[in-house]
Amino acid sequence: MGFSEEHSRWLKYHMNRRTGERKNRLERGHGHGERMFLEQVWWKMFGHLDDLHPEYEVADWRGRPYFIDFVWKPGQVKFAIEVKGYGPHVQNMDRTRYRQELNRETFLQIGGFRVVAVPYDDLEVNPELTISLLKSLLTPSLVMNSEGESFARLEREIILIAIRSDGFIRPTDLVQELGVNYRTVIRHVKSLCEKGKLKPIIAGESSKVCRYEYIHSFKDSQLW
Repeated sequence: MGFSEEHSRWLKYHMNRRTGERKNRLERGHGHGERMFLEQVWWKMFGHLDDLHPEYEVADWRGRPYFIDFVWKPGQVKFAIEVKGYGPHVQNMDRTRYRQELNRETFLQIGGFRVVAVPYDDLEVNPELTISLLKSLLTPSLVMNSEGESFARLEREIILIAIRSDGFIRPTDLVQELGVNYRTVIRHVKSLCEKGKLKPIIAGESSKVCRYEYIHSFKDSQLW
């Protein structure tokens, strides 16, 4: 299923679960910038829209309803993601609205949300930067929320390095990045291979392993 079909299905699902102002807000608030974020960033990262909630309603510190562009809840963590254009969020904002915006973000963090602001302009001219930043930010939460799997600290760090390296790592690079000896790296890499998280890559026709590939899984929300 391509993005357009999945987006329509996902949006219809959330529309059908809402009534009144919550439904009206989704119809009004989910616009061009939000769709562009999904297509240019989220879809390229995940390939699905699972665990992502559009125009998510929360109460601010005054008890008034407030709608977040997206809330991502893959498990115990909660991320509040807002697409922010220069005009409505800066240029057209007076001091009172600016103060309320800052207080609202602080209140969201008190409520357990990790707040993420996505510049609208980057979605147009440099979405790869947003993808890179979100990978680094979201990956630890995905690793920690992998159900049924237990990873040592160094194993988790190796997984994060592999993901940041587009899925491929070399033991010599891990030695430098982790500051541990080669034997320790190999021991943890072999453990990850046994757990199905890494796969050895053979160099040419030889039997020598030159690097390892990170294996995607459903438990990692099929990330990258």
